[in-house]
Amino acid sequence: MENNFDMQSYVTRGVERIVADAIRATLRNPKESAFMIRFAAASKRASQKRKEAEAVGTHIPPLLIASITSECNLHCKGCYSRGIHTTTDQEPLAQLTAEEWGRVFAEAEELGFSFVILVGGEPMLRRDVIETAGNRPNILFPIFTNGTFLTEGDMELFDRCRNLIPIMSIEGGRAETDARRGEGIYKILINNMDEFQRRGLVFGASLTVTKDNLSEITSKDFLQQLSEQGCTSVIYIEYVPPTSDSDALALNEEESELLRDRIGVLRKDFQNMVFISFPGDEKASGGCVAAGRGLLHINSQGSAEPCPFSPFSDINVRDSSLSLALKSDFFRRLRSSEILTEAHTGGCVLHEKARQVEEMLGGKNKKTG
Repeated sequence: MENNFDMQSYVTRGVERIVADAIRATLRNPKESAFMIRFAAASKRASQKRKEAEAVGTHIPPLLIASITSECNLHCKGCYSRGIHTTTDQEPLAQLTAEEWGRVFAEAEELGFSFVILVGGEPMLRRDVIETAGNRPNILFPIFTNGTFLTEGDMELFDRCRNLIPIMSIEGGRAETDARRGEGIYKILINNMDEFQRRGLVFGASLTVTKDNLSEITSKDFLQQLSEQGCTSVIYIEYVPPTSDSDALALNEEESELLRDRIGVLRKDFQNMVFISFPGDEKASGGCVAAGRGLLHINSQGSAEPCPFSPFSDINVRDSSLSLALKSDFFRRLRSSEILTEAHTGGCVLHEKARQVEEMLGGKNKKTG
């Protein structure tokens, strides 16, 4: 499969579009716009590193997803991460230290990664890792947070380190957000947005897309509200059901196509905002971009996984390296198989084909989390 699609060119175009959109979205914010222009130069250098690696047979994706903690204070209904027990109320003792994450981030920059998405659990519980990320201005670190732990000190950190971009999870309006995330969460998020806007800080919104909220969260009225609050980036994540009981919430192929079409319209209507979707258009990218094609995932204990929805691994960056993880036998087998291009329902083919994915681990047969 890898030989039939120019993934390097595809992801480079994607990165360039995101960076260009980000510069346009921040034109009214001189401090942030100045940072984004500097980051654009760093991103071009990273793209060149990836291109040079590709020339000698090593594919480096632009995106790393880092679960810096598995601890979370919320119990959102239908949470995939809790459904497969990778998110808990208390963080396991085996989590990577801030120093270990620092080594991962340093290697990511050296290899040519442009983006490291910080997730959890609730990533703001690991302020030590967030501060470590802030010391890498050549990498953009979107932080996917539930917004309940943001403090005065965090606001000051975001102001100093413009490469740290808080992305707050919201489900739509008050009723939808509080129904899934808990009473009063919507008010906390709106208050955070007001404070970000008052301070001139860039932030984004993460929206889990289900059959129930697809229409609302892609509506012009909802996006206009986010825009007026100062939101500059919107990330749509197609819902992945943790159990068969929640399958009915997952988008079908027609609804996924509708989401892509709506995003195309929104990009034209709201040019002051960046729109991104996961998993995105798999047809355009030659299949799923996990397992190092376009991204990989490092969990809070250091295991390198295809993506957050596929908790399987044969290598750990704690006693190895990011570059070796990208070359792991497991990732190689996944990329050369037909699994990443197979038809599927819901947001993630690797989740749906979990049994086949686990079989590919062979003798190591290690499920993480």
